[in-house]
Amino acid sequence: MPVPKGAQLPATHKKPSYPIRPGLRDYLNRFKRERDLPLTYERLRNFQEGFPLTDPEGRPTLWDTVIYSQAEMYELNQALKQVYAVLKVNGDFSVMKHLYVDRIDFCTFGNSTPFRIRIVNAYNDNQDYFYIKQADASRIYGLELEHLLSPNRLNFLSHGSTLVEEHVAGIPGDVFIDRWLTGRDLRPVRVAKELVKFNERCFLRLLGDMRSYNFVFVVTPDFEDAQLRIRAMDFDQQSYDGRKNFYLPQFFVENAPLAKFCAKHLREETAHQYAREEQTLLLQRAELASVRLNHLLTEMSSEPLSTPEKIGTLRAALADHFERKEYEQCQSMGALVQENIRSLRLRLDHQVDLRAGGPE
Repeated sequence: MPVPKGAQLPATHKKPSYPIRPGLRDYLNRFKRERDLPLTYERLRNFQEGFPLTDPEGRPTLWDTVIYSQAEMYELNQALKQVYAVLKVNGDFSVMKHLYVDRIDFCTFGNSTPFRIRIVNAYNDNQDYFYIKQADASRIYGLELEHLLSPNRLNFLSHGSTLVEEHVAGIPGDVFIDRWLTGRDLRPVRVAKELVKFNERCFLRLLGDMRSYNFVFVVTPDFEDAQLRIRAMDFDQQSYDGRKNFYLPQFFVENAPLAKFCAKHLREETAHQYAREEQTLLLQRAELASVRLNHLLTEMSSEPLSTPEKIGTLRAALADHFERKEYEQCQSMGALVQENIRSLRLRLDHQVDLRAGGPE
């Protein structure tokens, strides 16, 4: 991968929601993602009113804090605490009796129109969040691919048409760009290195729309300086768009400061090294999770998850990128992800053969 440069992609359009089909439901049951829950997304939609939520500086956010009837609130709060217990401790509510629901927020922006639940420990005021959303098959595929192919583990549950996700903690990308990017506390090369690696992860598994407000920076203090990792926190645009560059975060206008920063602080050879490191790790993760990943991609390949036009456009672009005509046989987004993994494995194996003096 070259050093990231430029940012050219326009805004995206809202995609349709795809239902969870029996094959994916079987997968979710097999790997303990499908669980009985005491409430549904639709029940949360029955709020009476809402008012805009502002940030600590008093600026408006994309969220509204919602209010329910007094008669509904007690049972709703109990149900939300039970959901949190299922998500965190396999349903053992006995260790969570001291928790209470402090606030319920609702967002109309994006595809999943989520509810965000703030839950607080009554003994020490420590707070945590989780999300309840409309279940969408492509989003679930995105969550599972993140869990299996990235260095990050994701905890989520489904129940019919309801999806529950844990909070992904970190500094939102747009906030990081504004307040941290030019600070003295972080080594510039580590920021640039992580953007290169994040590009590789998104591209291989076709996670799109990674604009700055759809991912977070996780900063981990180390004995020398600090380590960084970029984590996706929005999976609405998993394998839907037909543009190849849509799956490379460096090309979004919102990420232009990061792309320019990366180009400034990385040599071409170094960027190639970091890309190769992440590609190797991606294949290792795929091998370690091969049974589960193959099951997931088999189900994903049986669903289009996009339009024939978009699949065709992306198929042609990927065939050209990897120089492999095998892409012409792919009729779904899942098949394209499978072919990406095969293409990467063949490319790295070929390069190993060349270094070992094998056939060209």
